[in-house]
Amino acid sequence: MEAVRYADGTIGFPRHHLGLDGNEPVETVDLSEYTATVVTWTTSTATPPGVREPNHLAIVEFDLEELTDPDDPPVRALGQLTTGDVESGDTVQPVYAEELREPGVGIKLTESQAWDGFRFEPV
Repeated sequence: MEAVRYADGTIGFPRHHLGLDGNEPVETVDLSEYTATVVTWTTSTATPPGVREPNHLAIVEFDLEELTDPDDPPVRALGQLTTGDVESGDTVQPVYAEELREPGVGIKLTESQAWDGFRFEPV
């Protein structure tokens, strides 16, 4: 779960070629080493083909005080949860998942997609 740091100290996720100041990233930050706080969450019960049902999702805000200035914008991500047993304000951590969706289901070619990624698990 790779984010990038820009010369002005801000961290961006997902990675963008240019930061808010118009400069390129200067290094990467592995967000899987940090915990995050659930900002909000929902459960989708009508999922597209190949996506688990129910599909628990959350917007999380990473706890990066040691890396960023308090005035910097927070680093947030939208992702699947490992469980529906969460509340806003809970602490979660990213955990690797080999398949976030069922490969081969859907309209895109299987070879053109990455199926792995991270889910958020309560700490």
